[in-house]
Amino acid sequence: MKKLSLILALAATPGFAASGPFVSLSNTNFVVLIAFLIFVGIIIYLKVPGLLGGMLDKRAEGIRAELDEAKSLREEAQTILASYERKQREVQQQSERIITQAKEEAQRAAEQAKEDLKVSMARRITAAEDQIASAQAKAVKEVRDEAVSVAVSAARAVIAKQMTAAQGNALIDDAISTVQAKLH
Repeated sequence: MKKLSLILALAATPGFAASGPFVSLSNTNFVVLIAFLIFVGIIIYLKVPGLLGGMLDKRAEGIRAELDEAKSLREEAQTILASYERKQREVQQQSERIITQAKEEAQRAAEQAKEDLKVSMARRITAAEDQIASAQAKAVKEVRDEAVSVAVSAARAVIAKQMTAAQGNALIDDAISTVQAKLH
């Protein structure tokens, strides 16, 4: 209530009140009202509200188009992301398969190397045993040859001491006749 009385008091003051009749060109309020109505009429005649509405509609359509484009870009980005994630999973699975195959191959190679080593060791052991047997046979032969040589020398010495010249000549003649019989 106080506000209404304040507004009426201000309207009644000479600065806010019109001097003279309301419908008069000397009344500034009336002139301002006429100017305002002419301005609004010109705006309506020039279809400014329609232009403003059209501009707002065009702007709304632009925003809607940008939102649609953003939505399609987002969907495309999600599709690409899903594709990359799928490819990443495939690559990870493939790398795991490669690692598994490499481990299996390394295991097989290790087992093959062990087998090859066993075979090589067996060959070397066999070769060493053959060399030992050959060395033994050679040593036995050398010992026999030396024993024969010693025995022949000892027999020669014994025979030389016990044999006379006549017995020696008889042995030589007997050996010659044996050789002649065998050769003919």
